[in-house]
Amino acid sequence: MSGLRTLIVEDDPQVSRVTRGFVERHPAFIVVGTVATGRAALEAIVSMKPDLVLLDIYLPDMTGIAVLRTARAHGFGGEVVPVTAASELDTVRRARQLGVRHYLVKPFTMRAMHERLDAVHTALSEERRAAADTLDQRAIDDLLRDRGPVSAASEGSAVTLRRVAHALAGMPDGASAAEIAALTGLSRVSARRYLQQLLDAGQALVEPQYGAAGRPELRYRPVD
Repeated sequence: MSGLRTLIVEDDPQVSRVTRGFVERHPAFIVVGTVATGRAALEAIVSMKPDLVLLDIYLPDMTGIAVLRTARAHGFGGEVVPVTAASELDTVRRARQLGVRHYLVKPFTMRAMHERLDAVHTALSEERRAAADTLDQRAIDDLLRDRGPVSAASEGSAVTLRRVAHALAGMPDGASAAEIAALTGLSRVSARRYLQQLLDAGQALVEPQYGAAGRPELRYRPVD
C-alpha cells in the first residue's frame, strides 16, 4: 500500500502545523491538504479523495459531526478520526454511528497520534486485501458462468448486502462483525465492510460496548 492520503481539518494554525508534522513523520501516510473550515473540508474531500480525514470537531462554520454526516451522505467511505478537546460521550456516540472507529483527544502526543494512524493503516490494509480476494473470486466465477465481470460483481454485492441486512435484522439486541460473519459465511473484514454500507444508508446503528478488559467492541444493530 502506498502512502495513505490524509486531509487535516483544523482551524487553529498552530495545532494544524503540529498535526501535519506528526503525520509526516509516519512512513505510511502523506498529507495532501490542510483546511480550516467545514465548508472547505467538504470541498477538499470531493476534490482530493483522501483515505483519511483528521477532523477537528469544533470548526468556525459548522461542527465536525455535521461535516462527517454530510460527507457520508454524499458517499464518502474513507476513514475519519475526529480530533477534539472534548471527550463527551454523546459526541463519541454520534461519531460511531457514522462509521468512526478511532478518535483523538487534545492535547495529544506524537505517540498517541501514531497509535491511531497505525490502527487506521492496519484496518485499511486488511480491507483492501479482502476486497482484492473478493474481486479475484468474482473474476473466476464470471469465467465459469460466462458472464460479464461488472454485472456479476454488482449483482453479487447486492445479494451479499441483503444477506448481511437479513442477518442483522435477526439480531435486535445487536451483533458484532464477527457474529455477522459467522452467520453469513463472510470474513470478518468483509462483514464489517457490508455493515458499513448499512450504516451509510441509515439502515443500521453502531456503538461501542466495553468488556471486562476495557477494550470496546463495536456492536451493530438494525434501525427500528
